[in-house]
Amino acid sequence: MASLLYVCVRPETGAADAEHASFRRALGVDVVDRLDLLHDTLTPAHLSRYRGVVVGGSPFNVTDPVPSPAQRRVEADLETIARAAIDGTVAAFFTCYSIGVLTRMLGGEVVTTTPEPASAAVIEVTADGTGDPVFGPSGPALTVFTAHKESAAATPPGAVLLATNTVCPVQAYRVGTRLYAAQFHPEPTPRDFADRMTFYRTTGYFDPEQFDAVQQQVLSASVTEGAALLRRFAQSFA
Repeated sequence: MASLLYVCVRPETGAADAEHASFRRALGVDVVDRLDLLHDTLTPAHLSRYRGVVVGGSPFNVTDPVPSPAQRRVEADLETIARAAIDGTVAAFFTCYSIGVLTRMLGGEVVTTTPEPASAAVIEVTADGTGDPVFGPSGPALTVFTAHKESAAATPPGAVLLATNTVCPVQAYRVGTRLYAAQFHPEPTPRDFADRMTFYRTTGYFDPEQFDAVQQQVLSASVTEGAALLRRFAQSFA
C-alpha cells in the first residue's frame, strides 16, 4: 500500500493524469495513490491510511465571485485535510490554488494583485525557511514554476513564511510542523510544465498568441529544486 496520497483538484483529466505522474516522479516514490475530489468522496479513512498528502493545482480560484457547487465541495474537503495536518493526523503539502483555500481558512486575505504568469521564477528562502527540514537545504534561493492569478496578501495568522520574492511575497509557508503550502508548482519538470500549458492555452496564465515563445522559455529553464522539496517532504513524513 502506498504511504502517500495525491489529491487531484483539476477538472481536466489529461492534465490531472500528467500531474499525478509528475508528483510520483518528484516524490521519488513508485506508488502514490490518487483521490480525485471532483468525483470521489474524502473519508476519514483517507486521512488515517496515508502518512502524507500532496495536493495538486487547479484552474479554480478562491476569489471566484460565484464558485460552482463542485468547487465548494473541493474547498470543504481541502479544509478537512488541512485541519488533519494541523492536528498531526497526517502531513500535507498544498500547492497552487489550495494555498488560497488554506490562507482563507486561517483568516488571511487572498488577493489578485500579485499574479505570476506561467514562467520559471526565482524565490528566496526566508530566515525561518533556512531552519526548515524541507526548505532549508534549498536555500538561499531556488527556481520554480509559477502560474497563478491570486495569492495571499500576507502570511496568514499562525503560519511561518518559508519562501518569498518581490512579485509574490508569500511563496510558501508552514503551519505547525506537518502542513506546508506553496503558491508555486514544485512537481513538474520543464517538459511537464510545457505540456501542461496546452490544457490552459486560453485561460489567462499567459498570452495565447505568445504560446510558442512562452513554452520555449519554460523548456529552457533550469528547474530542479521543486522536486527536491517534495522528495524531502516524502523522506521526512512518509
